[in-house]
Amino acid sequence: MATTEISWTAIVQEELADLAFAELPATMKLPALPVAVTEFMQKSKQPDTSLKELAAIVESDSGLTLELLRHVNSSALGLRHRASSVQQALALLGQRQSTIFMVTTGMQAAVRARQSKLIHQGCFWNACMQKALFSKEVARLLGADEDMAFAGGLLQDFLLPVITNDHFDDYVRYVETRNTQPQLLTDYERRQFGWDHALAGACLANRWHLPEELVCGVLMHHRGLHMLVDQRLRRTSVTAVAIASLLPDQLRQNFTGLEQLVLLQQKWPAFDLDAIVNRVDELHRKSGLPIKNDFPLARRCRSAIERQQEICDGILKMSVASA
Repeated sequence: MATTEISWTAIVQEELADLAFAELPATMKLPALPVAVTEFMQKSKQPDTSLKELAAIVESDSGLTLELLRHVNSSALGLRHRASSVQQALALLGQRQSTIFMVTTGMQAAVRARQSKLIHQGCFWNACMQKALFSKEVARLLGADEDMAFAGGLLQDFLLPVITNDHFDDYVRYVETRNTQPQLLTDYERRQFGWDHALAGACLANRWHLPEELVCGVLMHHRGLHMLVDQRLRRTSVTAVAIASLLPDQLRQNFTGLEQLVLLQQKWPAFDLDAIVNRVDELHRKSGLPIKNDFPLARRCRSAIERQQEICDGILKMSVASA
């Protein structure tokens, strides 16, 4: 089923149903999108809005202006012409990619404004960027929307720095018992709070009127490989985001995530884990975005890939010996 045939609005309404922030703790200090991002999104939905008007909104925020020009002029995009103004940058990206860029950059800024006591911001955004690039590569294999997969991969865990602050003691207990209780982080959260960070993030993204496909990516990102058998969504960005969520991160949200990716490689010939993680590191290096790749993904995944190769070599030797 093509993405264009899917009613994302209906899926969001179905999945979230009557759930709302009323069910979340009133003490939770939720981040707010920068004013320029909110105005950009509202204006971009109006058919009579000119590119000049949108550019003026971006230019009202010096940080967004700098990030937009840096992004458009980075080698990763491979554009023939460099942008010297915001209006040129928006024209080169197009409205859809410009909107996705504004959303992802704005949400990063909102979360970065809140310093986490548990999560190291540099490591957190490094892992998020790796998941975003990985998700984009998987989307390419699925024939899904690569831009939406990138945005979903980057933002799937955007509320964790906030929530881990507000519920610091609970998350410390999770980290301390991680090796003896290999459970999903979302399972732990639901037992502790009655909700999880995926649901909370999707509720906030929906309240911000973000694209419904992106809301679904945030909401369903911990459904993992189960998304591949979802007849409705298996070839969408949402599935790419869910597969990328299996990558390792600071909290080890999915204890066996990396091993599941290694097994997926055996079932899906086009999915070459080693090649993808190396490409992710290359794209990260060329991205031009201010997120350092201090701990490359290839290094994170090397041990699991090597273990699997040893197993395969052992099986091959046994087969040769018994022949």
